[in-house]
Amino acid sequence: MTSSRRDFLRTAVLLSAAVPLAAAGCSTTDPEEERSGGGTLEKAREAGTITVGFANEPPYGFTDQSGKLTGEAPELARVIFKELGIDEIKGVQVDFGGLIGGLNAKRFDAIAAGMFITPERCASAAFADPEYVAKSAFMVKEGNPMGLEGAKDPAEKDAKVGVLTGAVEGDYAEKTGVSKGNIKTYADPPSAYEALKAGRIDAIWLTRISLADLLSKHEGEGYEVTEAFTPVIDGKEQFGAGAFAFRKADTDLVNAWNEQLEKLKQENKLLPVLQPFGFTEAEMPGPEDTAAKFCQG
Repeated sequence: MTSSRRDFLRTAVLLSAAVPLAAAGCSTTDPEEERSGGGTLEKAREAGTITVGFANEPPYGFTDQSGKLTGEAPELARVIFKELGIDEIKGVQVDFGGLIGGLNAKRFDAIAAGMFITPERCASAAFADPEYVAKSAFMVKEGNPMGLEGAKDPAEKDAKVGVLTGAVEGDYAEKTGVSKGNIKTYADPPSAYEALKAGRIDAIWLTRISLADLLSKHEGEGYEVTEAFTPVIDGKEQFGAGAFAFRKADTDLVNAWNEQLEKLKQENKLLPVLQPFGFTEAEMPGPEDTAAKFCQG
């Protein structure tokens, strides 16, 4: 995954509104220091704040009408980082395609945006275990005039599909035979929706969760979301698993996050955090759904 071609948004949104943000920049991490327990996690605890990069993709992370950064990832971040002794989160909203590049450039210390764990991304970042698993779907005109129901259909029916910049659906489309000219990339779901309305694409390819959220904002406008499906690439089912990601040196931070995430799962407290954003029991990861599994592909 490469850095976005677009500039990072300069405005930082404070997730924890109760206490003013401490005047602190992004942490720096030395691998040897991290192994000895003096890396990003310790620095964030001492400062009481951590910087997290989010993308504008409801319901994973977005700014609501009041200006608050919310969604499943920001809300989960609030819960887990508080348990780790970090009360304030400085949320920086950037294009999806710039998240890993910004993480490794130390613009922030963690990223979360409904980002799927893939072998390619695991080469550049350390993923936590997933907080959800999700299947794909299409948003199409009501009645689904081209009959797009599964991953192979766009290529077979010469359909133009919209995907998000840097998202796995673009890779799915290419590997299932959609020509490059028929794969259109957009910065966010609203941009893809406008392209669908204008007839520049025949379908938007995202997770069912993302498309259900998008459709809820455009009810009665003549569009629908197909049934969920699982793409098969090179004989393997592609189950999307979303997770937070950290710099590879930050092993203490990854382990601490995973410990708190597992605690939420064991105590059945994860779904209540995600449920307000359209997640169901069907999206909850099982014991076998680990970062290591999805990094292997």
